Amino acid sequence: MIISVPKETFPGERRVALTPSRLAALTKAGLSVQIESGAGEAAGFPDDAYRSRNATIVADRGSLLAGGDVILQVRTPGANPHRGPTDIAHYKAGALVIGFAEPLTQPAITQAMAQRGVTLLAVELIPRISRAQSMDALSSMASIAGYKSVLLAANELARLFPMMMTAAGTITPAKVLVIGAGVAGLQAIATARRLGAVVSAYDVRPAVKEQILSLGAKFIELPLETGDAQTAGGYAKEQSAEQQRRQRELMAGAVREADVVISTAAVPGKKAPVLITADMVRGMRPGSVIIDLAAATGGNCELTRADERVETDGVCILGPTNLPSTLAFHASELYSNNLCQLLLHLVKDGKLVFDQNDPISRDSMVTRDGQVVNATVSGSWGAAIKPEVKEPT
Repeated sequence: MIISVPKETFPGERRVALTPSRLAALTKAGLSVQIESGAGEAAGFPDDAYRSRNATIVADRGSLLAGGDVILQVRTPGANPHRGPTDIAHYKAGALVIGFAEPLTQPAITQAMAQRGVTLLAVELIPRISRAQSMDALSSMASIAGYKSVLLAANELARLFPMMMTAAGTITPAKVLVIGAGVAGLQAIATARRLGAVVSAYDVRPAVKEQILSLGAKFIELPLETGDAQTAGGYAKEQSAEQQRRQRELMAGAVREADVVISTAAVPGKKAPVLITADMVRGMRPGSVIIDLAAATGGNCELTRADERVETDGVCILGPTNLPSTLAFHASELYSNNLCQLLLHLVKDGKLVFDQNDPISRDSMVTRDGQVVNATVSGSWGAAIKPEVKEPT
């Protein structure tokens, strides 16, 4: 079985789907690996690092993709909609493609993958269950984003994060507010605390209060009726317009008092909820900073512009959409391990085995045998473009 790893073509994407450190495990499982020339260079992994571990370097991308029984990518065509679809014609029918795919929001590309006859596994759909933790690429990348968001804030803020006692006087610590306590939010809390900031955090899910407190942050409690605020998989549910309006009203005071706001609130397959209005930004002190990690899906701040720096009334707003790529070496190492753990979970005696009683392969599988086989994915598209969903075999 041949594993093919192409170079990423999404603008600014520096990660690579497979790093040299994971080749031994794949070779031991009887798998052969071929890498597109230069695929790992931007992340710090030259071709020679792969050659020294018995990988084959292939210069022609089309030949690499056509020869792969399994294609490992950071961004499959759905997550690279402008450049990725040109790869689809090169995949051979029956190949397995694994990577981020954004199937909930890219129906046309997802259907094109199905029509090509490939099996697509979207890593963002891997269920958050204990035995899938080592395969959870979404969490791995979110942790990196949460960490880097604090560093960006510290760089922009015209204040020091920690309290400092000097001969010239005492410097009070910065106040950081983290909105959304998922993986990215919790890592942001931990990083801001390590830098010495006073941290508070809010999430619609009361269940995360203990986690926030365990990191030394204050949990902001709002008298807001949210009902069942999370899915069975632990993700936040989309709130009603009235709930979001009430949430913004109650949160305004906390935003106003913060020197830094890091927002991470997102709902899979939906536009990010607007939690920070323009009026709330105007109420912040000049020199304050907002890092909006939900910028890729519209942003939690009304004034956010994806991948741009916006300054209004002295407040700096950043909306980075791909922070893991800025730390490409370790992001690639973590992602590579996630994919290898998933792949080795699927390989039995040198062959791919898809057990539909296994929630890992069942829930992450989007297309197979020419059909969209994931009812959650097709159900998110709406009746106008919903294809017939085939039960996976």
